[in-house]
Amino acid sequence: MKKVREDLGRLVASEQSRLASMTSVWFLFFLVALNARCVASDYKEDYEDVTVHQMLPSKSQQSHATEILNGLLKEYDRKLRPDIGVKPTVIDVDILVNSIGPVSSINMEYQIDIIFAQTWTDSRLSYNSTVKILTLNSNMVGLIWLPDTIFRNAKNADAHWITMPNQLLRIWNDGKILYTLRLTINAECQLQLHNFPMDEHSCPLIFSSYGYPRDEMVYKWRRNSVEAADQKSWRLYQFDFMGLRNTTDIIKTTAGDYVVMTVHFDLKRRMGYFTIQTYIPCILTVVLSWVSFWIKKDATPARTALGITTVLTMTTLSAVARTSLPRVSYVTAMDLFVTVCFLFVFAALMEYATLNYYSSCTRASACMDRKRHNYSALDARWPPHTVVALNNATYWQDLDDTCASQCLDGKDCFSFFCCYDDCKDGAWRRGRLHVDLLDLDAYSRVFFPTSFLLFNVVYWVTSSTLTGFQLSKEKMMTEPQVVD
Repeated sequence: MKKVREDLGRLVASEQSRLASMTSVWFLFFLVALNARCVASDYKEDYEDVTVHQMLPSKSQQSHATEILNGLLKEYDRKLRPDIGVKPTVIDVDILVNSIGPVSSINMEYQIDIIFAQTWTDSRLSYNSTVKILTLNSNMVGLIWLPDTIFRNAKNADAHWITMPNQLLRIWNDGKILYTLRLTINAECQLQLHNFPMDEHSCPLIFSSYGYPRDEMVYKWRRNSVEAADQKSWRLYQFDFMGLRNTTDIIKTTAGDYVVMTVHFDLKRRMGYFTIQTYIPCILTVVLSWVSFWIKKDATPARTALGITTVLTMTTLSAVARTSLPRVSYVTAMDLFVTVCFLFVFAALMEYATLNYYSSCTRASACMDRKRHNYSALDARWPPHTVVALNNATYWQDLDDTCASQCLDGKDCFSFFCCYDDCKDGAWRRGRLHVDLLDLDAYSRVFFPTSFLLFNVVYWVTSSTLTGFQLSKEKMMTEPQVVD
């Protein structure tokens, strides 16, 4: 009986300890859940304080701004410009250039992405309030008067509308208004390609009022009014950006005198693409044509094939070089270089044709002289036709009188050039230069490389000089004018 009581006591103790451990586990889980709920509640309260209570204006401020706008637009006529009939409206202009490019030489245009800002004063929109500036979006733009600014050399232009129209409107309490919008414009740029591809250009962006003449609207540049953004995203693949400048001009029309504002973007073409694609292949082709001067003159197939191949190669390079240019009527610097290279290659082919012709005449003349000498020894005349017996067959051989002619002492033998060895001596040579056409290859090995090197020196020095002169001339022609 005693043993049973002891076993029952141990069982009850174990059950009590198990219940105590389970209770402690549930209590710990409850504490963790309660702590997490408290943290989430504190984070929610902090988030609501930051985003709602600090960022959003109170309902009284919203209603006050609404009352200001309603009061300003109550009797406002957006069809009339500010200070009409009193004084001209002054428009201060700012431009931020986001990117320029690409520039199309064929279409004579370039693309530019800008943020165009205009500032003016409209006394009808002044108000008396503690709110000094009202920053509004595009919904307010159509409710007030705006300048009728146009870009005179724009072929087409697009405003940005994603996700909302990229327009900003700010109204100060003194009536000053700031209106900005983002535009992408394809503007015309008349490129002068005489010095292509070492040319420099000044591409303009011209704008003015469409309907308001000078006595009603005046544009003015603000200080540092034209700025350029980071150029890493610009698409000037073939050009380097050299800088910009702004000018103000007055143009006279039948409708009145208008203030015209212009921004000039100075661009300089990069030579890398054209050096690799045109200049180096042309130079190598010309050098390749000189290889024929070191080939024996008797190797007619080799020298003829080399000459024709280089001529055809230059023809192809000339056609490829013209694909990156519009069909202008004047000669560009690249056209001049390619044409001179073509003439050098063609002259190398003609050199071998001349050498081959006079070599054949010389051989025929030497043969005729030997036969004439034999007939003179027998005191016989040279017959007009000779009968030659070959393998029991009879052939008539005609003599070439032109190749049988010889240069005698005192005879004028082809002016300054000698065809035959007999012409090297005699009275005819007095005061004249002797050029042996049989040694034409030796002369060509010196004359062709020297003349081509001299041409390159003159070409590159002259092109560099004309490049600087062209840009300085354009800058002088676009000096800013003062508008009163």
